[in-house]
Amino acid sequence: MTARLRYRSPVGILTVEASDEGVFGLSFGDRGPSRPGPSARARAHLDAAARALDDYFAGRPPSLPPLVLQGSPFQKRVWDALLAIPWGDTRTYGEVAEALGAAGGARAVGGANHENPVAILVPCHRVVQARGRLGGYGGGVEVKRWLLAHEAAHGPALRPA
Repeated sequence: MTARLRYRSPVGILTVEASDEGVFGLSFGDRGPSRPGPSARARAHLDAAARALDDYFAGRPPSLPPLVLQGSPFQKRVWDALLAIPWGDTRTYGEVAEALGAAGGARAVGGANHENPVAILVPCHRVVQARGRLGGYGGGVEVKRWLLAHEAAHGPALRPA
């Protein structure tokens, strides 16, 4: 069984979904009413996701809850690469493709970003087009701009050691 949580954020309502195994969805907008779910484990994963989002929006890199990322092997490799992009940094689609050994695979990386099931926590917003142009984003370009500016404003130099 799954559980669902509506999370109010500075960029609008987010919907978080979890199962006994972990968080499998974080999307923009209201995807229906919160469902407490029948499982204490699923509820615990939702609570962990809410704490991670609280940290993120407070300007602290979050401790991630267990994630259950369903996708192709290539998509999973891209999402793992996204998790390795440091807070406040960006990479181009081409740089991510090259790091994965898929030179010329910028469009494929963009496709994997588009299918990212756990927005914000799997930071696809940190991937931009060549020459720094923002490119698309599931939450909208203005949200992507806000997330990147938020991370830049709360960069490592501004956090206490």
